Amino acid sequence: MQSIMEDLKVTIVQSSLHWEDIDANITMFSKTLDGIVPETTDLIVLPEMFSTGFTMNAETLGEDMNGKAVRWMKKTAAKLKCVITGSLIIKDKGKHYNRLVWMRPDGTSETYDKRHLFRMGDETNHFAAGTKRITVELKGWKICPLICYDLRFPVWSRNTDTYDCLIYVANWPDVRSYPWRQLLIARAIENQAYTIGVNRIGVDGKDMDYSGYSAVMDPKGQIISATKPDKPSVEMVTLSRKALDDFRKAFPVAVDADKFEIQ
Repeated sequence: MQSIMEDLKVTIVQSSLHWEDIDANITMFSKTLDGIVPETTDLIVLPEMFSTGFTMNAETLGEDMNGKAVRWMKKTAAKLKCVITGSLIIKDKGKHYNRLVWMRPDGTSETYDKRHLFRMGDETNHFAAGTKRITVELKGWKICPLICYDLRFPVWSRNTDTYDCLIYVANWPDVRSYPWRQLLIARAIENQAYTIGVNRIGVDGKDMDYSGYSAVMDPKGQIISATKPDKPSVEMVTLSRKALDDFRKAFPVAVDADKFEIQ
């Protein structure tokens, strides 16, 4: 039995994306991850819509859960013997979702459909919103994976089920990079949880520029990663279980948290 005190090794991948080209992105990420030795990381986190970029061309690019991008995730997770996660365009029962897939090395998976669709980018007119948040477990850690615009909504992100790590995969433009960085810090502090933000870099097909600023925050809101803006990066960061448990025990903010219900 694995110890509940076991640390978690997380690999964050900051990369540019090929616009609306699933095959090119799969090939690129295969090469990017080729240097990772199996069993050296527990989790690999890719950006939002990693197979297409943040496009509203859902009708053309949407795949089902047996599509080539999901099959690639399954193959890669098995090869590297770790969980791999990121979001992509999924067509399901006639609707399109910006869906995060949490793919395990044994081929099983869980999914989260983006709750807060980015209406300023017309996402509300092309995608259906999710209704349920998920918490997944890995090596004794409880992890809550969310998507981009969800970061602006602290109630949806609130640590009501004692998760240990919060993840945001994103296509968050450079013009709003300051809120991105500050909100990641805020979510870490208020939820007393490690918080991971993985964002893309480069320019997309709508001439929108992305600077990345991918980061890993400790439960005090301090950055513990070294990824630089505007640079492609594959960085592994170790999350300390003992540091998290000791901090929560010494400063038990959650005991005084307000009770509420999300409608």
